[in-house]
Amino acid sequence: MTGYAAAVSSAGRFAELDPLLPPPVPLASGDRLRAVTASGTQVSAMLQRYRHGPGDVPLLWSAAEVWQLFPDPETAGTEAFDALLGALRSQVDTEAPGTDSACVVTWPSRDAEAIRAFLDHGLVPLSALAVRPAVAPEDTAADASIRLAGPDDYPAALALCTATFDYTGLVAHRKREQTAELLGPALRRALGEKATWLAEADGEVAALAQCDWVESMPGNEAAELLPTGRWGYVNNVVTAPGSRGRGIGRALMARAHRELLNQGATGTYLYYNPTNPLSSVFWHRQGYRPLWTSWEAHPAWALR
Repeated sequence: MTGYAAAVSSAGRFAELDPLLPPPVPLASGDRLRAVTASGTQVSAMLQRYRHGPGDVPLLWSAAEVWQLFPDPETAGTEAFDALLGALRSQVDTEAPGTDSACVVTWPSRDAEAIRAFLDHGLVPLSALAVRPAVAPEDTAADASIRLAGPDDYPAALALCTATFDYTGLVAHRKREQTAELLGPALRRALGEKATWLAEADGEVAALAQCDWVESMPGNEAAELLPTGRWGYVNNVVTAPGSRGRGIGRALMARAHRELLNQGATGTYLYYNPTNPLSSVFWHRQGYRPLWTSWEAHPAWALR
């Protein structure tokens, strides 16, 4: 198949899987991994290997040593993914990954045939990019006041964000001892950009929603995952444990969604952990649904 024909084929396949998926982009750089299915079909992917150092922010959600597989966009069917994952396991066996390592594949969330292969090979859905269309939120009532956060709110905001990452470390990614240190610089910047909101109840900070803006334009990194447009990015969102169940988080996100949409957002998106018993329920109720899912095996040699 020619390069042009392959691009057209993969774009059509992605559109059939999910109309919100952007057209596939040229494959990532890396090592070419090839395999042959049981029926004799040749399939391939790019493999990237990288390592995060002790002070790298991605350690908040990533293993230190990562083997990331990028299947060719036209890859289709359980048999094809089974062959690629088998080849990846053989590649992992040629080296000696440590315990803080992972094999990762990010793929459209609605490809059920691929999911079958991921599960068979011991991969777990640890992260999902979810989108919400540009629709006005319903009015909600909660026993809390909501306001923009500022630099003076840094200590309370850092405590909330650290708590939510520590909790996520129990149910999804690893818990890191340096969580506050890794979060601090970006949080300080965010509090000066007027896109973070706080909810207060009983005189205390009860919840936080740290947001940002992301432009998805042809050729940039965001366009690999999102349709073209100006997207509101919902980053850190947390409700203090003692304030859960009172509608505070729902009211806070209604305010954040309204503000982002009033400022011209195409829609909003976020990352959540499907294995997190709190976020996996909350975000679906807020109108989000997964577009891409990252499947992981920890450590890398746990891949079957």
